[in-house]
Amino acid sequence: MLTLPLLGGPRLVHWLARAVAEQAEHELLDEQRVLGRLLELQERYEAGEVTEGEVEREEEALLDMLETIREAKEKREQWGRVA
Repeated sequence: MLTLPLLGGPRLVHWLARAVAEQAEHELLDEQRVLGRLLELQERYEAGEVTEGEVEREEEALLDMLETIREAKEKREQWGRVA
């Protein structure tokens, strides 16, 4: 009980930092977000808002992001099995 004022603050900060880091990681590894952007890009192309060249460049970048996300998830899973 006496250590609550001393340890409560650092524990709360640690908990908050961990929660923020987990949320950020979740957002960075969100495949659905990238897939949604691909779908939006296709819709914009069909509506004539972007050219074929723009679609190709953006699509390549989004597919690279998707591959990076999947590789990161795979590494994370492998790391979890090792630990």
